[in-house]
Amino acid sequence: MIYKVLYQKDKVQNPRRETTQTLYLEAPSAVEARALVEANTPYNIEFIQELSGNFLEYEEKSANFKLTTF
Repeated sequence: MIYKVLYQKDKVQNPRRETTQTLYLEAPSAVEARALVEANTPYNIEFIQELSGNFLEYEEKSANFKLTTF
């Protein structure tokens, strides 16, 4: 499955919507996606969304869509 991970780059500062960033990740489950991001980055994860069907097609059309590998 492909997951969209919304995160803040810094765990120390309070999260702000304006500084939220996105990465796309392929993982077997949302739990494993979270574990991968937590193990390989210092990011503060806000939300993980599973992408499939029309949602995935829409995101793939975005210029920012790139699968992250760890």
